[in-house]
Amino acid sequence: MPLFRSAAGYSVTGVIAATLALASCSGPAAQKSAGVKPTAIAASDAPTDGTARRLRLVTAEQYRNTLAYVFGPNITIPSAFAPVTRTDGLLGVGTSLAGVTASQMEIYQKTAATAAAQVVNESNRHFLVPCTPKDTAAPDDACARIFLSAVGRLVYRRPLAEERLVEYIAEANESATKLKDFYAGLGAALEGMLLSPRVLMVSERGEPDPDHPGHERLDGYSLASRLSFFLWNAGPDDLLLKAAASGELHTQKGLSKTLDRMLASPRLEAGMRAFFDDMFMFDDFNNLAKDGQIYPVFTGVAVQDAREQTLRTVIDHLLTKDRDYRDLFTTRSTFISPSLATIYRLPTTPGWSPYEFPADSPRMGLLTQISFLAGHAHPGRSSPTLRGKALREVLLCQTVPRPPANVDFSAVENPASTIKTQRERVALHLKNPVCAGCHKITDPMGLALENFDGAGQFRTEEKGSKIDASGSLDGKEFQDVTGLAAALHDHPQVPSCLVKRVFAYGTGSPASADEKSTLDYLNKNFAAGGYRLRNLLRTVVMSSAFSTVSSPTPEPAKSASVVHGSSGASPVKTDIKTDAQ
Repeated sequence: MPLFRSAAGYSVTGVIAATLALASCSGPAAQKSAGVKPTAIAASDAPTDGTARRLRLVTAEQYRNTLAYVFGPNITIPSAFAPVTRTDGLLGVGTSLAGVTASQMEIYQKTAATAAAQVVNESNRHFLVPCTPKDTAAPDDACARIFLSAVGRLVYRRPLAEERLVEYIAEANESATKLKDFYAGLGAALEGMLLSPRVLMVSERGEPDPDHPGHERLDGYSLASRLSFFLWNAGPDDLLLKAAASGELHTQKGLSKTLDRMLASPRLEAGMRAFFDDMFMFDDFNNLAKDGQIYPVFTGVAVQDAREQTLRTVIDHLLTKDRDYRDLFTTRSTFISPSLATIYRLPTTPGWSPYEFPADSPRMGLLTQISFLAGHAHPGRSSPTLRGKALREVLLCQTVPRPPANVDFSAVENPASTIKTQRERVALHLKNPVCAGCHKITDPMGLALENFDGAGQFRTEEKGSKIDASGSLDGKEFQDVTGLAAALHDHPQVPSCLVKRVFAYGTGSPASADEKSTLDYLNKNFAAGGYRLRNLLRTVVMSSAFSTVSSPTPEPAKSASVVHGSSGASPVKTDIKTDAQ
């Protein structure tokens, strides 16, 4: 039953037993079946030695999402976290390889302090602290225990060990005594908790698999975290942690039941938006700009709206309508904002509106959206090479080699005045044998997009010359972008690339050559299910590769430590070794 409510009106439920648990903000839809039939498979159907256990940094968005589910969306976290190197096409995999510098730790500490201060301030404490101290100017062991054990279970993603909980209570009491304020002391302990390495990092733990002697599986809480960060881009909620504690997640029936709930939850949208934002490399949009004199309609608002348009299109197509992934490259249905309407040369209406391009329009699929066209072009002109490279690397999971360091670009950057079109310009690459090899696999497909300039605006001519938008993709020739869209729709590497990316994102590990059988299995199920995203997510989670682990997680150095506590509170040095409980 509800114990108390957040300031935003979100229900907060708990268990009246040895501990209280703050619940995440699950909507009613989260309790219903996903409406997707379970794929008829068993976890052992996909042969695997398991994926590696990972120690991954939590992203700023995952941190924000988790705190929003615990405390309500009125807790704002503006900070950005440590930069991550893209690995195997995904930042989500790069988090396994990221480190944290001293200056970045300062950002983490400010973030934790900001969040803790909001939770215990006078506006929120009556909703978010489920008990009242006997004296607001003094410590209160009982109330501190109720709050910290409940919050600790959710942010640590497993119950706090008693020894660790006692340390946090002691920190709260010491700071409350020094500051003569119970809530300030509670905030200091919460700040330390939110700065814990076990909160900022996801440390997966293994255990012997009783069904497969000699093999290891993720323990229940680690599996819950892997599920939640994969599907919801946030830490587990109360129900997921209960399923982990009961052992349900290690049974096919229990895992399937949990998966139904997670796929039905509105949080799935947040999780899949995060995945596609990562896969499409939209983090690059933070630095995307165009020459204002050449493209005056391409504003800062248009940059953000272009990113949002693609994500809205993807979510509507794959989740709301549950359609074939490949059709994203031929669909004419999308969403338009006022800033994008100007670039698309459409009438403007307030806010976001669904829109369908007519059958005779050159606009179809993701390739003709502003995000792809402008995102893979130069500040002042289009680029068949950049667009072809993005098609290969982002959508086909192929690697295009970097140009040699000694390549002379002068002929391309400053071509003869007689050269008017990009087709003529990039043809110069093919005359140089050092460049020709790579440009043969990028330019023929990128040239099919030449009817769109560097800002994504449609055109039929360039500098007075009619544009030739013919091209080819792996032997398939076409006359324009509609032919490219159809060729990409039918290319077998398009769905298999998505499978590879989804698997790597969900497990935090790049798919290795040893996992070919697993990927083959996932690809067959993806095709059999009509290339539906929900079915792919289900197949990945229900496969043994998702929960079986093969090698231990490298523990952080024993010297790794952080200092907890806000200004005026007693600092508590927390070594990650002792914080592992």
